[in-house]
Amino acid sequence: MSDRPVRVRFAPSPTGPLHIGGVRTALYNYLFAKQNKGKFLLRIEDTDQKRFVEGAEDYINKSLAWLGMPIDEGVHEGGNFGPYKQSERMGTYAAYADQLIQAGHAYYAFDTPDELNEMRAKLEANKMSAKYDATSRMSMRNSLTLSEDEVKDRLDNGDKYIVRIKLPRNEEIRFHDEIRGWIVFNSSQLDDKVLLKEDGLPTYHLANIVDDHLMEISHVIRGEEWLPSAPLHVMLYKYLGWKDTMPKFAHLPLILKPDGKGKLSKRDGDRLGFPVFPLEWKSPEGEISSGYRESGYMPEAVVNMLAMLGWHPSDNQELFTMEELIKTFSLEKVSKSGAKFDMDKAKWYNHHYLMNASGAALRAMVDGQVTDVHTSQGEDYLLEVLEILKEKVSFAGEILPLGQYFFAPPAEYDEKVQRKKWKDEVPGHINDYINGLVEGNKTTASDMEDHLEVYANEKGIGKGMLMQPLRWVVSGQAGGPPIFEMLALIGLAEIAKRLEIVNEKF
Repeated sequence: MSDRPVRVRFAPSPTGPLHIGGVRTALYNYLFAKQNKGKFLLRIEDTDQKRFVEGAEDYINKSLAWLGMPIDEGVHEGGNFGPYKQSERMGTYAAYADQLIQAGHAYYAFDTPDELNEMRAKLEANKMSAKYDATSRMSMRNSLTLSEDEVKDRLDNGDKYIVRIKLPRNEEIRFHDEIRGWIVFNSSQLDDKVLLKEDGLPTYHLANIVDDHLMEISHVIRGEEWLPSAPLHVMLYKYLGWKDTMPKFAHLPLILKPDGKGKLSKRDGDRLGFPVFPLEWKSPEGEISSGYRESGYMPEAVVNMLAMLGWHPSDNQELFTMEELIKTFSLEKVSKSGAKFDMDKAKWYNHHYLMNASGAALRAMVDGQVTDVHTSQGEDYLLEVLEILKEKVSFAGEILPLGQYFFAPPAEYDEKVQRKKWKDEVPGHINDYINGLVEGNKTTASDMEDHLEVYANEKGIGKGMLMQPLRWVVSGQAGGPPIFEMLALIGLAEIAKRLEIVNEKF
């Protein structure tokens, strides 16, 4: 690491909800910044006003806040390198485009759409790549082929034009990627990208490089989809005279579909039933897309899951707090190849964090489900139910529906248990056992377990013969939490009442 202060940025476009691939990019930037005592910036790249979506910027901020990634500098946080929204920096970019033109590294292009289409058609007909580059530009209408006077006249007359970068015909472009090592492109693979559009607004390429330079960004950590643009960006740094302060690049692997075939998309989530956005998103047209938060995921679980999609610690540890991630994360351990999304693993992470959640945290997570029935025996009882059932679920929202029998007698009983277990002498033994609990006032889980041991020995039967029928009498289900803890929590009076119900029904 050089002595240069670490400054990284997450720079999304407000064109819709934030995909978890983007969230992971933000996370890796955040971890890298915090590990190196640096700054984490949020820059909103909204130069493409045609694709701007109302509410998207607010959604980005809320998503990062929910996941526990506070922003050091940004639109709302301020900072010494603002504005942090590209639409508020529009007066900045044209001067740099002009600097490139004056230095001979860019040029005005006056071609009409028809002329561009004709050029591409000719190249394709000759089985050549249909791009505006060092070869084709010399047959087009631009400031490289027109006289100085004609260029001046066109500009003075207000003719429409764009500004393109002038890339060399056959030059090796090399740069080092912190994840992938040395990468080499030849300029002949590239085209003369547009830097300034007809409306005077910059394209992503120019605005991105200018902003990163002016904001003193030390490392550009972004998705691998930007890798083909990296040589162009390297050339812009060189042409603008900023090669010595060019940030280091790190291109992250894609998050892949669960089968590994292609990039994870919203359609995959819709098809397979998992969210691909951090928070629920409602489009301007009213379409609702599910979010991790609303689906019951804890932010810690999402962070841990995303961190492991493409990064592998040295010791194969899988569970991390944010503080541990900050301490352990390194770009050197980020994979070059894509990471398959695993829905079951995401649930596994959530179950882990649910198991470690406090009673108060669990109570807050189920608040929207709680009714008078759930609080009729007091808040402490509700908290105990949440605690005893959390190990059986992946999401907090599953607890109360699963454990309705803690609040009222079962509405229905598992027919398979009735058919296989509730026969012969079993009902008599269950009656005797429960009556013995009541008569002996055995209220604790350990007392209830000891009594079953004693009872089974006296009757010369295996206690396993009574365990599931006993659970079934009280809960109506075949399985559940530890049986004696369940019985102790429900209480003797309620157990006796439920035995009466079963005796009447069956």
